[in-house]
Amino acid sequence: MSARHRAASQDSQEEPDDEEVPYTDDETDDEVHSEDDLDRRDVHVPEPVIIPTPAAEPGWSIRANDREYCNQPKFQKKVFLCVKKSRYSGNAIKTYKYNIITFLPLNLFEQFNRAANLYFLCLLILQVIPQITTLQWYTTLVPLVLVLAITAIKDLVDDLARHSMDKQINNRKCDVLLKGRFEETRWMNLQVGDVVRLKKNDFIPADILLLSSSNPNSLCYVETAALDGETNLKFKMGLKVTDERLHEEDQLARFNALILCEEPNNRLDKFMGTMIWDSESYPLDLDNMLLRGCRIRNTDECHCLVIFAGNDTKIMRNGGKTRFKRTRIDILMNYMVYTIFGLLVFLCAGLAIGHTYWYESIGSKAWYLFDGLGYSSSTRGFISFWGYIIILNTMVPISLYVSVEVIRLGQSRFINWDLQMYYADKDTPAKARTTTLNEQLGQIEYIFSDKTGTLTQNIMAFKKCTITGRNYGDPTSADGVALDHGTPVDFSWNKYADKNFQFEDQFLVSSIRSKEDPQILEFFKLLSLCHTVMVEQKGDELVYQAASPDEGALVTAACNFGYVFLSRTQDTITILEMDHEERYEMLALLDFNSDRKRMSIILRFPDGKIRLYCKGADTVIYQRLDPNSKNKETTQESLDIFANETLRTLCLCYKDISQAEYDAWSQKHQAASVSMENREEALDTVYEEIEENLLLIGATAIEDKLQDGVPETIAKLAKADIKIWVLTGDKKETAENIGYACQLLTDDMKIQYGEDVNVQLRNRQTQRRNDPQGRNKKLKEPFFTEPGKNALVITGGWLNEILYEKKKKRRRLRLKKLRKRFIHSTNPPDSNQPVDDWEKEKRQEDFVDMACECSSVICCRVTPKQKATVVSLVKRYKKAVTLSIGDGANDVNMIKTADIGVGISGQEGMQAVMSSDYAFAQFRYLQRLLLVHGRWSYIRMCKFLRYFFYKNFAFTLVHFWFAFFNGFSAQTVYEDWFITLYNVCYSSLPVLLIGLLEQDVNDKLSLRYPKLYLPGQQGSLFNYKNFFISLFHGIYTSLMIFFIPYGAFLQTMGQDGEAPSDNQSFAVVAASSLIITVNLQISLNTSYWTFVNFFAVIASIAIYFGIMFDFHSAGIHIILPTTFTFTGAASNALRQPYLWLTIILTVGICLLPVICIQFLCQSIWPSVGDKVQRNRKKYELEDEEEERKKKKPAFQRGVHSRRSAYAFSHSTGYADLIVSGRSIRQRPRVRPELRESIREAPQDDNI
Repeated sequence: MSARHRAASQDSQEEPDDEEVPYTDDETDDEVHSEDDLDRRDVHVPEPVIIPTPAAEPGWSIRANDREYCNQPKFQKKVFLCVKKSRYSGNAIKTYKYNIITFLPLNLFEQFNRAANLYFLCLLILQVIPQITTLQWYTTLVPLVLVLAITAIKDLVDDLARHSMDKQINNRKCDVLLKGRFEETRWMNLQVGDVVRLKKNDFIPADILLLSSSNPNSLCYVETAALDGETNLKFKMGLKVTDERLHEEDQLARFNALILCEEPNNRLDKFMGTMIWDSESYPLDLDNMLLRGCRIRNTDECHCLVIFAGNDTKIMRNGGKTRFKRTRIDILMNYMVYTIFGLLVFLCAGLAIGHTYWYESIGSKAWYLFDGLGYSSSTRGFISFWGYIIILNTMVPISLYVSVEVIRLGQSRFINWDLQMYYADKDTPAKARTTTLNEQLGQIEYIFSDKTGTLTQNIMAFKKCTITGRNYGDPTSADGVALDHGTPVDFSWNKYADKNFQFEDQFLVSSIRSKEDPQILEFFKLLSLCHTVMVEQKGDELVYQAASPDEGALVTAACNFGYVFLSRTQDTITILEMDHEERYEMLALLDFNSDRKRMSIILRFPDGKIRLYCKGADTVIYQRLDPNSKNKETTQESLDIFANETLRTLCLCYKDISQAEYDAWSQKHQAASVSMENREEALDTVYEEIEENLLLIGATAIEDKLQDGVPETIAKLAKADIKIWVLTGDKKETAENIGYACQLLTDDMKIQYGEDVNVQLRNRQTQRRNDPQGRNKKLKEPFFTEPGKNALVITGGWLNEILYEKKKKRRRLRLKKLRKRFIHSTNPPDSNQPVDDWEKEKRQEDFVDMACECSSVICCRVTPKQKATVVSLVKRYKKAVTLSIGDGANDVNMIKTADIGVGISGQEGMQAVMSSDYAFAQFRYLQRLLLVHGRWSYIRMCKFLRYFFYKNFAFTLVHFWFAFFNGFSAQTVYEDWFITLYNVCYSSLPVLLIGLLEQDVNDKLSLRYPKLYLPGQQGSLFNYKNFFISLFHGIYTSLMIFFIPYGAFLQTMGQDGEAPSDNQSFAVVAASSLIITVNLQISLNTSYWTFVNFFAVIASIAIYFGIMFDFHSAGIHIILPTTFTFTGAASNALRQPYLWLTIILTVGICLLPVICIQFLCQSIWPSVGDKVQRNRKKYELEDEEEERKKKKPAFQRGVHSRRSAYAFSHSTGYADLIVSGRSIRQRPRVRPELRESIREAPQDDNI
């Protein structure tokens, strides 16, 4: 808990424990009722009479080796109407959407849920009605089928990948006890109540109860990295009764115990149950459970009983709901399509009214227009409305959606192919696992990151130490002379040295080997003796099993420096001290916990001397030092230096104890060990008595290695105005230290802790209550009025307290009761509690506002659910685009909740990657994903959409102007085939290439100038303003396309004396002007020219003329006379020079204003992108020069010292296991030769 003073709670409630991970998720009804009485105090409301009822039957019941037991009617649940199925889930995992039968109908149903597709289907139906249609049915059918087919193929490919992943997992094999024998069975066929056999390195297929194992006392080691992000091994243990009776196959076949336990939930820290076997009851807890997602390590074989399967397992329960993610541009684009549709209806209604009045006044009186149908003017207006709906349908562009899908697919491939995001060490390329979110990568405002395995490598390395006031670890010669550049120490003299261990201080090694300084020898002897590491001999090698990576790193360091931990029994420890072996008698092991922040061991030396060794956080060690202890000040200075270098520190000390003192203390220790009440508190008190008057030796400094480029990436993203929040389950001190290491926290920041935040929010809540208008107005005053930067560091316990996110059922009951209390009581309401849901929501909004005022936010000791809650709060109250990045199963919920989820394919399994939208191997690739690919994708999509809307308005609105000259009779300007092919062939390729290849600046300049990212966050490149600019631009172009040729055709004569002013010639000229204009317009909008872009523009114009001359030829007319009716129109019109001049004039007048506006904007109001583009060559030369001169920057220490973090694990070590002797095999009389090098167990998959 923080040493700072915490604000007193007004109702004297206990403050949250910073070391505890709170769970806010699932609970049972008995938990609610157990605290119901607490809520009734001070509530002066008559209480109902409670009639005692029998205890409820436990919610989850399993019979071992009995599959039929779970299929009984009492365990059935209703699915639909009278259809029921078992409440026990099967073990098969299903993430796919379709199968062979459902694909076509379900996919078509989903696609026609999209408004545009349904709209065009209705249009197609209208076009087959002869009285209404003005266009051939194929003009709509061809593009509609094309859109549906491409989207269906993409969905099919995505779903096949999900099928493949599900099949791979479901078809994993394990041994299941069936009919008295173990048989190999697929995971998908496992059922609750099955007995399974697992072997070393097997993945655990379900949540299972450990019955027995090949290790002593049924001990089983598991790697839980996929669950909690910790790579160190955990141990689980079977019950004594099952260990003694369930090892052989026939014994397991007769096993018929009944398991009563809690219902499936997402709490990774809790399990409660009872096993009833042979009329005896045995308690079960989490130590007896192996959870799905973990892996068996260092255990040859174990037997287990399936308790929860499939979707009932804790890892699946923590996964959160799979959310359908859509980009902001998608949502905006849909609204714009609705706007276009509204505009279309408005125009068609106006034209229909115009036709009604025209027919009434002119059409009905013109004998040559008589058609014999006898329709009234109103009926003709109604028919004209639907005719114009068909003609102007291209205002709602059907090809827009398929073009967007093609562009997104291409952008995803570019991410996959980016070699600069390829991690060669693990042969891991970047992977875009979705094709629908690319442009959203260019709009990120908040990043939520896990710490372990995401920011850090989760690898601890011994870097430095201080012994008797002298620091070691910097490059130094064997004579003690400081060097600018050191060389790694040669440990070849030590046959047990770890080859991966790097150290550059030659003087420390020479001092150890010379044995001149006894304090140095004592320092490393302490490291080799004072720990809870267990060692296991595997052939010729030693395998260290540490409760934390820190402890493993310290023991490995001692080994390299010549003090090798060899073996331990229940009461002895054997080490190799340089060249001779020593055995020490272990009298007591005082293990670490989060309150003590230290551990000690009491040893009897071979000469009979008793000594206590202790290591722990400097905050607690310095309080227990002897007043005469030396080097306290110099060691503290070294600790501050190490802390400023973001190293995790640990103080080492010792104390000699007399036999009489030990005997007296031992009696107290024995009494506390068997105490039935408050045993842990009693033991802590006894430990305190012996851990005093200690003598300081020195301190260690361990580096929790950051991934390469993390500080630089965070700094660059911060310049792009992207806020980064770290959400981790780690301790506060550890998370804070990493915050400094990666430069999220700096020394000039004022850190706000949970207690500070609680006071501020409580004051704001009181202010709102005291204001009569408090519920009607928003208080938006800043929380931090003092100048300077602020950072927020808050634990999960305080997060629950602040957000009122306690147990769900209990919270509802409490809010109800507090509301009654507020109504019936004359006293003011308690400021620590909300009186209703409105106050709770305002409190949450206040917290988000306060956090967003801070430069950095670190949430530590948070659960997976809390991570997702924080993300959802920012999304809800800030309307911001969020990205979550993590690498473990505990990050899955957060990844699914954010707008973009990124998985790191690291050491913690593939659960995060499987749930992510994008995946790569290193955090540093995030800057390239966002600042390069994300920004390019956003720019490309915005340019594409602006141009696409423009070209369709320019194309379609020509019909609108033509209506004023044809009696509003729903006639078309263009040939039917031109309308069909306009968006498919004539104008599609250049705009697609803009969406795929466009760049305003190259990737290096995108990374060099993060401010280029800001337009995406502001959404300034595509919004309703840009939409209406495209609309008015299209209106202007359509006016020119229609009226300039119209004026040219009016009262004109060709060179041959004929007047080519017929409708077909006009259509040819208008269409030619349109095609040339829109293709040259895209050229003006292109910043990044390639041969492909140039070819696409020329080819589109050439294709238009080629197809037009073919379709207007006499040969094709002879084959299909009713389909191709423009015979000779193109050749007749385009042989007239003045019509070519008309086309050139039309194109020039359409483009000239655009050229002028672009010139003025870039000259007078240039954007950041314009400025960078203007000086692009200069910047590129500067980049090349910087790369030549680039040197590694020297480390700069902070100005102010910080209290260093202590290097200990999250939970208790193996002390209880060691002193009980349950995990210790009988020591062999003759120890075989050991291996040449020692490594830690979690680092190798082959253990």
